[in-house]
Amino acid sequence: MSDANPLLRFDYLVDQRAAIVAAVLEHLELTVATVALGLLLAALLAGVALRWRWLRPTISAGTAALYTIPSVALFALLVPSTGLSRSTALIPLVAYTLVVLVSAILDGFDQVPRPVEEAAEALGLTPRRRVLRVRIPLALPVIISGLRVATVTTVGLVTLAAIVGQGGLGRLILDGLRRAFWTPLTVGAVLSIVLALLLDAAFVLLERRLAPWAVRRTARP
Repeated sequence: MSDANPLLRFDYLVDQRAAIVAAVLEHLELTVATVALGLLLAALLAGVALRWRWLRPTISAGTAALYTIPSVALFALLVPSTGLSRSTALIPLVAYTLVVLVSAILDGFDQVPRPVEEAAEALGLTPRRRVLRVRIPLALPVIISGLRVATVTTVGLVTLAAIVGQGGLGRLILDGLRRAFWTPLTVGAVLSIVLALLLDAAFVLLERRLAPWAVRRTARP
């Protein structure tokens, strides 16, 4: 590697700081939108699976099948219909979160002890109140763990959306690859890793806030 093309040129950081900040914000926006939409859709699918148990294998198999589709191929298939738009990036990204999030929600609800549900029913809580006050709080640690996995995975997948004009930090990586200019590639890759670590840490803090009993139980020797 020549000195003219090092892994990191600090003058690039200064000259392109606005573009770098914009790329980080776009990456974060895509990640948050993906996980939020994925959680909403996963909650609906999990609700259907919990209400009609016979549909659970079909829903689980369907989300797993979506995850097996190569991301680049799915982006390419959507371009003729949705163009180089935010939707073209979001549709595959959201689809890939479902296998993790649906499983996390179902597993979380499955781990709620039956005696606890029976006690809530004996106290006269309606089915809706039992879900909101008993099942969801007890399932939160598993759901948050699923969100952590889905979020970190999404941060990596968002970079691939650069091929359809989105992708945030992926644009820097793609630009570096196209020009064999290592600085934007290095900046995009390192900031993607940092963003994934920060978001993962945020979910750890969220779990400590919302489910402190689970954190104490895990830390217990």
